[in-house]
Amino acid sequence: MSITDNYRQITERIRKAENASNRTPGSVKLMAVSKFHNSEEIEESIKAGATLFGENRVQEAAEKFPDLLKKHPEIELHMIGSLQRNKVKQIVPIASCIQSVDRIELIEEIEKQCAKINKTMKILFEYHTGEESKSGFTSIEELTKAIRFLENCTHIQPAGFMTMAPLTDDKAIIEKSFKKLVSVSDAVKKLFPQYSMNELSMGMTNDFETAISCGSTIVRIGTAIFGERQKQ
Repeated sequence: MSITDNYRQITERIRKAENASNRTPGSVKLMAVSKFHNSEEIEESIKAGATLFGENRVQEAAEKFPDLLKKHPEIELHMIGSLQRNKVKQIVPIASCIQSVDRIELIEEIEKQCAKINKTMKILFEYHTGEESKSGFTSIEELTKAIRFLENCTHIQPAGFMTMAPLTDDKAIIEKSFKKLVSVSDAVKKLFPQYSMNELSMGMTNDFETAISCGSTIVRIGTAIFGERQKQ
């Protein structure tokens, strides 16, 4: 099937998953993960209705998205991959959100680079809920320390949380991972009522319907939209 057909099919599956969980229609945003896919493929997905994109690698995003964002001002880019401090300067001008914030040092650098261009950056805190992910906060104590650090930041807007479930066919294990993030989110939001941290970025091609049933607000879909990646 074409990228257009794939996108529409995933959109329909999201709608059905929302309905099955008594979620408000449209409460789940579809992110098209465009890692290893070229601008022409991204253009096709935009024509199909995609407006939210995710990239894992700063260099690749910096090559593709400046022109795409100029041509299509309605789209936005989120950084979803592990982010090195020295790459923050490159991603800040083109991303509207960094979903992979996993340490205070990264928050410091995002604030520094955003201040230089007078930009406010949304961030999601990545939380480690499964063995597959090597990054992410591993305790509520670590996470709350990072959120308290935001008192020093005037260019960062905390918007929620992100996780990656273990790569397994065992639905119970996947559900446990997603429910752990929901639990962490609920606990942390009570501690910091001054922030609106309602986004839950969880669920990918193989588990997004389970994620929606657990409360996901952003699903990150690559393969099911663009097909298998052509590694570069």
